[in-house]
Amino acid sequence: MTMDEKGYRLDDLDRRIIYALMREGRATATSIAENTNVSGATVRNRIDKLEDLGIITGYQAHIDFETAGGKLRNLYLCNVSVPEREALAHEARAIPGVINVRSLMTGRRNLHVLAIGESTKDLQRISRSLSKLGIEIEDEDLLEDELFDPYEPFNPDDRPRTPALNDFIDLTGNAKILTVNIAAKAPITGMSLEEANRTGILDEDTLVIAIERDNQEIMPHGDTVIQSDDIVTLLSRHRTDARAFEAFQVPPPEETTS
Repeated sequence: MTMDEKGYRLDDLDRRIIYALMREGRATATSIAENTNVSGATVRNRIDKLEDLGIITGYQAHIDFETAGGKLRNLYLCNVSVPEREALAHEARAIPGVINVRSLMTGRRNLHVLAIGESTKDLQRISRSLSKLGIEIEDEDLLEDELFDPYEPFNPDDRPRTPALNDFIDLTGNAKILTVNIAAKAPITGMSLEEANRTGILDEDTLVIAIERDNQEIMPHGDTVIQSDDIVTLLSRHRTDARAFEAFQVPPPEETTS
């Protein structure tokens, strides 16, 4: 699991969504849903939540400025005092032509300024503007190319996972807390928890303890009906995860004999 500074715990669905958006910022909720075992509405709700929490802060097009009019990109490596770093970063960002400012925590060259110029004369203007702010330019160079990749640990194909499993926590006493997405044709879909227990779909070693539906948390009761695309948190004492969430997955097709 991943915990952000606000205390929100990223689950596997969050990571899959973030990875997809890092690969393609224009990816639709429907296209992301095709590979996440949930509906487009669930993906849209999660994206809204990640944006509200400040985890997803925006979407940016990557532009080849040389192709788009022969413009020059220049990277300025600058030194600023730590107490003034944040204020100077905002002032540098306001200079016409500056498109990106990065602040580094420690060391020299702790402010990187990326700017676009029509010509070398235009880049010299930006250099003078930075110097007037009291920003020391230690080095600068024309930027030839940039390569972008999504954060690989969020790649759902980078590690084998059971499709319905979102996340888990190991507890003492051979117990686990699992989070699973409910498939449309899962055995439990459309059943109340009381009915699922009575018919043996859920056994005594599996307890549903929370349900997320349309970005709302639901406290489960006996008459609570499990729906497709619900994200269910359960307490399991089964030896294997596969046994724990077999009620929530689409059963494998039966083999036919000729």
